[in-house]
Amino acid sequence: MPPSPTNSPSPGADSPDSRTPPASPGSPARRTVLGAAAASVPALLALSGPAGAAPSARRTRLPGGGDLGPNVIVFEPSTSGIQARLDEIFKRQESAQFGTGRYALLFKPGTYHGLNAQIGFYTAIAGLGLSPDDTTINGDVTVDAGWFDGNATQNFWRSAENLALVPVNGTNRWAVSQAAPFRRMHVRGGLNLAPTGYGWASGGYIADSRVDGEVGPYSQQQWYTRDSAVGGWRNAVWNMVFSGVEGAPAQSFPEPPYTTLQTTPLSREKPFLYLDGADYKVFLPELRTNARGVSWGSGTPRGTSVPLSRFYVARPGVSAATLNQALEEGLHLLFTPGIYHLDRTVEVRRAGTVVLGLGYATLIPDNGVTALKVADVNGVRLAGLLIDAGPVNSPTLLEIGPQGADADHSADPITVQDVFIRIGGAGPGKATTSMVVNSRHTIVDHTWVWRADHGDGVGWETNRADYGVRVNGSDVLATGLFVEHFNKYDVQWYGERGRTIFYQNEKAYDAPDQAAIQNGNMKGFAAYRVDDSVTTHEAWGLGSYCYYNVDPSIVQHHGFAAPTKPGVKFHHLLVVSLGGKGQYERVINDTGAPTSGTSTIPSKVVSYP
Repeated sequence: MPPSPTNSPSPGADSPDSRTPPASPGSPARRTVLGAAAASVPALLALSGPAGAAPSARRTRLPGGGDLGPNVIVFEPSTSGIQARLDEIFKRQESAQFGTGRYALLFKPGTYHGLNAQIGFYTAIAGLGLSPDDTTINGDVTVDAGWFDGNATQNFWRSAENLALVPVNGTNRWAVSQAAPFRRMHVRGGLNLAPTGYGWASGGYIADSRVDGEVGPYSQQQWYTRDSAVGGWRNAVWNMVFSGVEGAPAQSFPEPPYTTLQTTPLSREKPFLYLDGADYKVFLPELRTNARGVSWGSGTPRGTSVPLSRFYVARPGVSAATLNQALEEGLHLLFTPGIYHLDRTVEVRRAGTVVLGLGYATLIPDNGVTALKVADVNGVRLAGLLIDAGPVNSPTLLEIGPQGADADHSADPITVQDVFIRIGGAGPGKATTSMVVNSRHTIVDHTWVWRADHGDGVGWETNRADYGVRVNGSDVLATGLFVEHFNKYDVQWYGERGRTIFYQNEKAYDAPDQAAIQNGNMKGFAAYRVDDSVTTHEAWGLGSYCYYNVDPSIVQHHGFAAPTKPGVKFHHLLVVSLGGKGQYERVINDTGAPTSGTSTIPSKVVSYP
């Protein structure tokens, strides 16, 4: 992607009069324990203080629930000036790609008329019903690319969830690229995924959504749609992948390049905030096997609810020690919109813990710590967070399970959803490996792990990050895996029986020369590598692109590397040289035609071996 325009930071928090009324704050006496995993041992320890501590050293127990803060803006149908408020926030966020503003726009159940909610950077819009159809906007939720001259390849970090839309002209425009999920939506019309003028667009993600009309990707290079229903799909450019989608086009890769799986092997939708009467709760959708279609289409969705009183509601400025205390006391975490500096690791040790971010809440590890670690326990759900590397190198930014984790989580997996990782762009950042997955049966559902290629603090060594994602655990499933621009391997997979449905990658643009990416005798590091020790692995719909604009003579031997074994299977792969800035010699291992020239035509392999 070309460098972005210079953006100034957006203004700070909204005025106090925009604050949503406090949710019902629960006291310890009112809290209910949910399941054996949240049993009373942590609570008893918190109430009695550390072993051997004098009464004066006892900590004050943290409250659950509370106010959602100034940057969560809640509307109801009778609210006056909704459009003006939406326009005000969009004006702040439209081009604030690396700004500090963070917003969640929440709509209470009901019907709204004549709105056009334009969604800028770090802005999440969502309904507060149990079903998308509980909250209907007769109007549009729009993403376009006027701020960037019609180029949508940098429309990142925004989302739409849990709403029904009746578009004014029959079709809603959602022209995004990475880290911009469209989840749990009902579009009573069509959906256009391209910007006005059909400029460039670089891929995206839809899940648990129903589009009654046709979806038109037009100029979108690649896209992944999961467990949804569409009235039709217009076209494909390089790589369109569907799993569990009613109305999806038939399997036809390589021409047109549709990869279509009838079901998704395992899925569990993202937790979401909703209103039960006047009380906020978080809904936890249940695990589905061989899922197809939306999870909410026939009455009340299946799952469980947790009252907000069981969450510690975090506000910017809170310490990592306080966050860990809340977790130790048996509370879940809800991060309100804002930026959080962490001087120590936030450690999730209790089974069933939910860590949910609103409005692109951003965690920045200071002094080289790991931002977030999860123990090898059942049912932890991480969702809706941006982890931004700090200037001191962190060995890892996110760890799922400790090294050597081997517990069976098949009945209640850990899920990582809309958790995005960034190294550089907003300023210098470094990390050796961004995400490490050690726990078995983890589901990674839509992540963008990005070493920045533009913005502040960008350079081959300035935002050094050798590895993107490393999977050590067995039986891990990735649905919608976007990993880009790492100095060495973008994805390394060591666990057995791993599966990936859709993978999007660009190699690092800024390699200074061939020697900088040389991997022993191999030209370059693969975008996705399965270790030679692995005997069983399967992946569908993978693409890797190169744009070596610093030294266009660089040659990358292949995009994908894997052992040649009967149990290791790849379906529908491609590599692309963007404008001839660097070339690939092969697609996977020594298989596939080389790219050549400046025509940006993919080289494809239908299956391997």
